[in-house]
Amino acid sequence: MATPHPNIGENRPVIRQLDDAAINRIAAGEVIERPAAAVKELVENAIDAGARRITIEYSDGGKTLIRVTDDGCGIVSGDLALALSRHATSKIDGTDLLNIHTFGFRGEALPSLGAVGRLTIASRVAGEEAAEISVNGGSMQTVRPTALNSGTVVTLRDLFFATPARLKFLRTDRAEAQAIGDVVKRLAMAEPFVSFTLRDVSGDGTGRDVFRVGAEQGDLFDALHGRLAQVLGREFAENCLPIDAQREGLHLTGFAALPTYSRGSAVAQYLFVNGRPVRDKLLVGALRGAYFDFLSRDRHPAAALFLDCDPTLVDVNVHPAKSEVRFRDPGLARGLIVSALRHALAEAGHRASTTVADATLGAMRPEHTGARVYQMDRPSLGARTAAYEAQAPGFAETAGMWGRVETPVAEPEEAKDYPLGTARGQVHENYIIAQTATGMVIVDQHAAHERLVYEKLKRQMAENGVAAQALLIPEVVELSAGDCERLLDMSVELYRFGLGIEAFGGSAIAVRETPAILGEVNARALLLDILDELADQNDSNILQAKIEAILSRIACHGSIRSGRWMRGEEMNALLREMEATPHSGQCNHGRPTYVELKLADIERLFGRT
Repeated sequence: MATPHPNIGENRPVIRQLDDAAINRIAAGEVIERPAAAVKELVENAIDAGARRITIEYSDGGKTLIRVTDDGCGIVSGDLALALSRHATSKIDGTDLLNIHTFGFRGEALPSLGAVGRLTIASRVAGEEAAEISVNGGSMQTVRPTALNSGTVVTLRDLFFATPARLKFLRTDRAEAQAIGDVVKRLAMAEPFVSFTLRDVSGDGTGRDVFRVGAEQGDLFDALHGRLAQVLGREFAENCLPIDAQREGLHLTGFAALPTYSRGSAVAQYLFVNGRPVRDKLLVGALRGAYFDFLSRDRHPAAALFLDCDPTLVDVNVHPAKSEVRFRDPGLARGLIVSALRHALAEAGHRASTTVADATLGAMRPEHTGARVYQMDRPSLGARTAAYEAQAPGFAETAGMWGRVETPVAEPEEAKDYPLGTARGQVHENYIIAQTATGMVIVDQHAAHERLVYEKLKRQMAENGVAAQALLIPEVVELSAGDCERLLDMSVELYRFGLGIEAFGGSAIAVRETPAILGEVNARALLLDILDELADQNDSNILQAKIEAILSRIACHGSIRSGRWMRGEEMNALLREMEATPHSGQCNHGRPTYVELKLADIERLFGRT
């Protein structure tokens, strides 16, 4: 017996037209889910108004007060009531929803805020008198005169007082304040020529500055670098690479950090499309793909990337909060990001981040008790001796209990000619000590040579292709029609890595070739892994990752082992090859291959300042 629908009574349901108050509260549920979203909408309005100074004040995590003050163009008194009407905006005229050049364009934020809180807008246009209007829980008051020098002040009190159930879903004041700070910092990165001040006025109202940045000067790159140094910190600014690339109407700029300046989570990834901060799965996947060969899966790159294009090439009207975008050609956008970042990383050569040296100096100080940073475990004396004897039987010598230092013949002044200096000795059968013109370098010989061999193997694979192994009996994998189509769209790229697939009829795919280097392959499991990555990141590097993981293991086994004594000429040859090989500053897992210490740092360790 059919069960009656719980939401339908005995009488036929009646279609009703909702009133404006209910419509605005529904819209607020989509656009304003927390105080940080309200701050985002109001600050974006200030930027669209041409403001050059923006001050944001909040109290109790934004729950009781949010005030945004700007020096923009202002709103004429006759338009104040219209500004609080649903879908009223000065940003577009409605004829072309794809040609959008401003942050806002929906005309939903102000009426939504007025529907769920107590909103007051005071504004003054140059040459006219100031005026203000208030709306409380959707009830609008009349426009009245006020005192204001210029610009606009928007005050929002008691957010969600009209929808108290929504208050239960808010987090602690501290968590909401942190979310507000993150929003303001993202917008500050997008607008380096605008000054921002964020103040917490909780309690007695005197307030304190939480975040403050002044307007930057100079060209866009200099201004952006200066703003990122203020927002993300000096260490990011010192260890980032400039990005500037164009392709078919897309222009990518910004800064990306060296692999050795990686993070334990994705908190330091900032992506912008036409100046708009976004959290887009396609762009995040492209950033991850550009670094996947340099970082282990538990490390994440740091970057601030700005993708600019003609507004008609990207649709920003796909999410109420405008935090997601859709590109007309997503493959073009992803390809530009991956190629530009990889080119910048290759141009960096053997460079490693300065934080490696800072961590090393910290580890040398007696009071330091923190966890070691990127330190490889050293094998036992017996293992070192056995490995040494197996690799270098021609000039093997018994290793001493405390190690031995072998000094090459080179003169000290030769160090001035090379970035990584000239080898001066080897300690503990694994670390090369080199002297540079300004300090010294400590090289992990195994990690460094492992990266060199790995890069050589990758070059050989790129030149000769991946050898494919034809299956005697093709393996047929049954999938859904949509999954089949997605895999077949990638068939050319998959074939580059030795995986040959073709349609088998219906919703099945025939796997005819697999990469020979992988040996015996479970074709169905491999295809499902590729599909999972496609669903998560709109692209898949899993096949390439598997192949390069094999190459990495081959490089590890084929490289100079820990425990092997090296002659002076061998150590210097390794240093020269590192200088000539891209990405040699980190091993295959993102750990540094060398540490550089400046003479001033060393002298400071001994109190010679």
